[in-house]
Amino acid sequence: MKLIRNKIDLIDSKLLPLMVKRSQLVEKALELKERRSEIVDQKRIHEITKKISQKTKKLGGNPKLLSNIWLSIIDNFIKFEKSKFKK
Repeated sequence: MKLIRNKIDLIDSKLLPLMVKRSQLVEKALELKERRSEIVDQKRIHEITKKISQKTKKLGGNPKLLSNIWLSIIDNFIKFEKSKFKK
């Protein structure tokens, strides 16, 4: 069990810097948005989840699980953007 947890921790240590970069890009995108209604783009969300599902299948993963994880990430960034929107 310890070996598996160490491997998970290693993956997490690689994911964290990417998520920090993603959050910085989300903040930059938020600066460009003129209206609060621009925060949620259902078409883009659909495109992302479709792409994640397809890529996950090719990699031999669980598409439903990974799509749900991505939706959770997106939902949290949407909440963040809504809390920071000031125009």
